[in-house]
Amino acid sequence: MTLETEDLLNSILASLDRIDHIKTEDIPDIDLYVDQVTTFISSRLQQTTRNPREDKILTKTMINNYAKNDLLPPPVKKKYSKEHTLLLIFIYYYKNIMSINDIQTILKPLSDSFFHTDGDFKLEDIYNEVFSLERAEVERLKQDVTEKFRISDATFPDAPEKDQKFLRLFSFICMLSFDVYVKKLIVEKLIDIYRTDEEPAQENHARKNEKKP
Repeated sequence: MTLETEDLLNSILASLDRIDHIKTEDIPDIDLYVDQVTTFISSRLQQTTRNPREDKILTKTMINNYAKNDLLPPPVKKKYSKEHTLLLIFIYYYKNIMSINDIQTILKPLSDSFFHTDGDFKLEDIYNEVFSLERAEVERLKQDVTEKFRISDATFPDAPEKDQKFLRLFSFICMLSFDVYVKKLIVEKLIDIYRTDEEPAQENHARKNEKKP
């Protein structure tokens, strides 16, 4: 392992250490207009993008489209609540790996049961529980990335020396990409299973409503 590749690995691990999420206590408890929502979320997540100076985190058009596709409950008097913001954060993380239809499938139960409810268990509690797993997951991810990096750095020992650096980088990218590909398939399968299980219940509910006078 050369000093150059060690520096690359250390840089990757350092970037993983900087992964963070928006804390619920930092989200305003007052309802916001759409421009205020986009400004708040963009300011907190801008550094997670590939090109922070250019990439758009959230726009008014995006929010309108999410509402039209039932990913997001409509605003009240053109204002968005803290719960709206939580759902938008979930959407931000999901949209690069899930279709709009899949996101709608997994967020609708949350909206139906926990959006603006009076119960003791709220959408904020779900958000906090899920993101509390982040730090432990980052540590496991660092170990996995390190192992893949070490394996890839030992590939192509018989290749021409001038090509080894690129081929080993290519191996590393392939290993990471395959991991993402497989996990995406698993996520899609889980959503399909949930959707299949829910269809009979929804049909029964529809039949009961049809029988009502």
